[in-house]
Amino acid sequence: MTAVAPDASPTTASLDDVARKRILTVLFVGVFMAALDAAVVAPAVPALRAAFGVDNRQIGLVTIVFSLGSLTATALMAALSDRFGRRAIYLLDVAGFALGSAIIATAPSFGVLLVGRAIQGLSAGGITPTASAVVGDLFPSEQRGRVLGLIGATFGMAFLFGPVIASVLLVVASWPWIFLLNLPIAVVVFVMGARALPTARAFETLPPFDYAGITVLAVMLAALTLGINRALDMALGVTLWPGLLALAVIGVPTLIAVERRAAVPIVPLSLFATRQLRTTWILCTGAGFGMGSVIFISSVAVAALGTPSKKAGLLLLPLVLASSVASAGFGRVQHQLGGRLVMRIGFALLAAGSGLIAVLSSQLWLFMTATLLIGAGVGVVVGGTLRTIVLDEVDARQRSSASALVNIGIAIGNLMVVATLSALADRAGGGMAGLRVAYGFAAAVQLAMMGVSWLLREQVPASAAPPRSA
Repeated sequence: MTAVAPDASPTTASLDDVARKRILTVLFVGVFMAALDAAVVAPAVPALRAAFGVDNRQIGLVTIVFSLGSLTATALMAALSDRFGRRAIYLLDVAGFALGSAIIATAPSFGVLLVGRAIQGLSAGGITPTASAVVGDLFPSEQRGRVLGLIGATFGMAFLFGPVIASVLLVVASWPWIFLLNLPIAVVVFVMGARALPTARAFETLPPFDYAGITVLAVMLAALTLGINRALDMALGVTLWPGLLALAVIGVPTLIAVERRAAVPIVPLSLFATRQLRTTWILCTGAGFGMGSVIFISSVAVAALGTPSKKAGLLLLPLVLASSVASAGFGRVQHQLGGRLVMRIGFALLAAGSGLIAVLSSQLWLFMTATLLIGAGVGVVVGGTLRTIVLDEVDARQRSSASALVNIGIAIGNLMVVATLSALADRAGGGMAGLRVAYGFAAAVQLAMMGVSWLLREQVPASAAPPRSA
């Protein structure tokens, strides 16, 4: 298939400092905008529930539809940018993100809000991989790592500042302003991108994109999350969840069969060849489960402490700070401690924090202790340890696919935790009683992940490393 590629020099040699800074500004601000919207939802959950009169199952769909859209679009938009050009796809995603934000902010009903959230997810899923591809096109190899590292750091900035921004806007204005804030940013990024990003020319023939693989994966995950959540059953008044779960089970062998035939599979089966890799993929899902459990903590503040819904997000700030400190701190000592011990510590922190919420009544100090533990745990397990383990295990040709699979695993965990905790909370009667049950289950999952962590190999010097087990 004929595709397109940047019509600019493949390195920064032909770019002056002004052009280079403009391109990087467009990329950084766009990625920050997309990442920010994933970070502002947790503080807004109580306000959204109050505005639309929805329960835990339904509010969980706000995250589920965004994550499904983002997961599906990540690989798809990267492939489309190879075929139609980076600038066209990047600007399309920025415009789509603005459209989704406008729909959410003006939504007259919860269903319309979910439509906007799905559009946001599809668009956000394309912004980051397209930005990374632009860096690969225009920067020499010795500069790419630094630039991509800066792009990755914008996610940390978004998760640090997102809850702060959302909480302040909830106090001084109302929840729609959290999403309206995206519109002027998107306009600036779109205009700057149209001027700064390179145009496109014909590219060499590319291998066929794995449309079948991404379709099967998306359908399988949608069926699994909706089958667990059961919000669709309640909305339609019919029993669909057994069929949805059966469809998800059928999707596993179907995906394996499809990926075996794919020229460039979305999920390369070779990345499941060793016990170290198989264990790591399970832990990626567990890490996503831990990270996603944060979404209902502001609801805990409302239910247990009586915090006003507009101010509940402010109580997440210590969690965010603990996550940032733990991520940076354990990143520095990861090599000395080894990946197995680091992951055990991270999941132990998550289990302890979730367990405290499961027994919480109305003690502020206990709530704050729990959030600090959960924040630190998220910082440890979602930090660089899992990626380091994976990159140490695969050869250079597989590193890109392996890194993408880490993101997919974490996204799957996010989907599972939102669907599971929301369903458990509502089945247990809602309110704080339901949230205690949900977080008790979350603690059990994190304890199980501690056990799985023991299957990782101990870190040893490369010269003394034993042969990899199959």
